[in-house]
Amino acid sequence: MLKTLNIRLRSSRTLFGRMRERLRGVDWVAHRQQYAALPWRQGRDGVEILMITSRETRRWVIPKGWPMINLAAHDAAALEAWEEAGVRGKVDALPVGVFRYRKRMKSGPPQRCRVDVYPLEVSVEAKDWPERRQRNRRWLPALEAARMVEEIELRAIIEAFAGSKGG
Repeated sequence: MLKTLNIRLRSSRTLFGRMRERLRGVDWVAHRQQYAALPWRQGRDGVEILMITSRETRRWVIPKGWPMINLAAHDAAALEAWEEAGVRGKVDALPVGVFRYRKRMKSGPPQRCRVDVYPLEVSVEAKDWPERRQRNRRWLPALEAARMVEEIELRAIIEAFAGSKGG
């Protein structure tokens, strides 16, 4: 009897182990949604991307934020570009890609976030904007910008976007 019970326990541990492995594959199903702008312009040597620093960690990122009830996703991304980077322009209504990352929170565990990325062709660059004193911004050739981001999926989005624009 004990031997039979031990076999059942072992196989249920195996089953549990298999279930746990499968659930790791669905790790990103539970996430928070964000929208990002990919500010770009055509430079002399190809596509340039406007990168900004995050407020807390000072990493190089693109402008992004939470959904807004009164705005479509691409318009929310454009508003984030204004607030965080001080740029305006024509934003595409269709995303060029999606990336995932873990957002570090001031309190509590990191949040898993899914970010839809909308290209924004910059036509206006302000000298003053809402978060000017909290962030730095820098125009970079697209491939250099891609190398500066930590998120591998975002790096691929920037590289593919630059390639589609001939940069």
